[in-house]
Amino acid sequence: MNLKRVAIIGASGYSGEELVRLLLNHPHVELVAVTSRQNAGQTLAQVFPKFASHSQSKTLRFTEPNAELLAKQADVVFLALPHGVAAECRAVAQCGLHRD
Repeated sequence: MNLKRVAIIGASGYSGEELVRLLLNHPHVELVAVTSRQNAGQTLAQVFPKFASHSQSKTLRFTEPNAELLAKQADVVFLALPHGVAAECRAVAQCGLHRD
């Protein structure tokens, strides 16, 4: 079975952290991107030390949200943004992340 490549927009907040926790250990998922404007450039282990034991946490870095890039990297993108911010995030669907 092929792994689903997954990205999380807004991964540094509470909901994003829970998604990271669930997806790092999911047998059918490869976490390929995490975004956070505040934590761009830092590794997952730096932002969330509790995930430091997971090998991917030392190499996966937070990036600025970029819908076009995420569309190329991921099969599935989760929005873990505050309510008002997520409602304004129409660019995600417009950049080709919605695939049938």
